[in-house]
Amino acid sequence: MRLNDNFAEHIVINTTRMPWEDSPMTGVQRRKLDRIGDEVARATSLVKYEPGSHFPRHAHGGGEEFLVLESVFSDEHGDYPAGTYV
Repeated sequence: MRLNDNFAEHIVINTTRMPWEDSPMTGVQRRKLDRIGDEVARATSLVKYEPGSHFPRHAHGGGEEFLVLESVFSDEHGDYPAGTYV
């Protein structure tokens, strides 16, 4: 899959108009913004976790960054409250 993958192009995405898509894990949904690949990909997404849901531990070879918009996101490194950027 290739989606908005040319960073030389100017694009504007109204994410409020995008549907949430189910991920492979129950209770985890996403809005794909940029992607090269399928499940293992270079990707930028908005991700929404329902309370109690999780994604199994996995690696991001190209790195990972996230911004917590509400509630608390937890992983093996800690707990990150709303407003945290990692």
